[in-house]
Amino acid sequence: MLENIRAHSVIVEKVASLLARNLRKAGHELALEAVTAGALMHDIAKTECLRTKEDHAKKGKEICLDHRFHEIANIVAEHVVLAEFDSNHAVREVEIVYYADKRVNHDVVVSLEERLEYLLDHYGMDKEPIKERIRKNFMLCKAVEKKIFSRLSFEPGEVARLIQAG
Repeated sequence: MLENIRAHSVIVEKVASLLARNLRKAGHELALEAVTAGALMHDIAKTECLRTKEDHAKKGKEICLDHRFHEIANIVAEHVVLAEFDSNHAVREVEIVYYADKRVNHDVVVSLEERLEYLLDHYGMDKEPIKERIRKNFMLCKAVEKKIFSRLSFEPGEVARLIQAG
């Protein structure tokens, strides 16, 4: 794994674990180990897929299944795009890692808006269909953010400070 991808994954884990621990304190049942492992492993295939041009989320799921990491396979598979979302159901581990990944640009915690701008510039490649998919995914991510933080005692803007204080 490239060092920059490893550094990104470590910060994603810090964000995801902060959220999961605080959700547990608020009475929500979550598998903290799955959140930690899923966040650390979410980009396990990214280095390889930069070379092969494969879908790194799909390839990452395959790697997890090949190594019998069944508990985190779907977390890895859905860290780019969630397969399903219901704002009325309990927060799921996969939603936490999905959201945490969107809050980390390289190895810095940023707002969703900052991350969106980066992704549009970096991956949009002046292709409107790609940009539209990115925007649509971020609309979903805003809904995930609302769901998560409606159950927490702090706001999205406090995440970076809480991690540093941590």
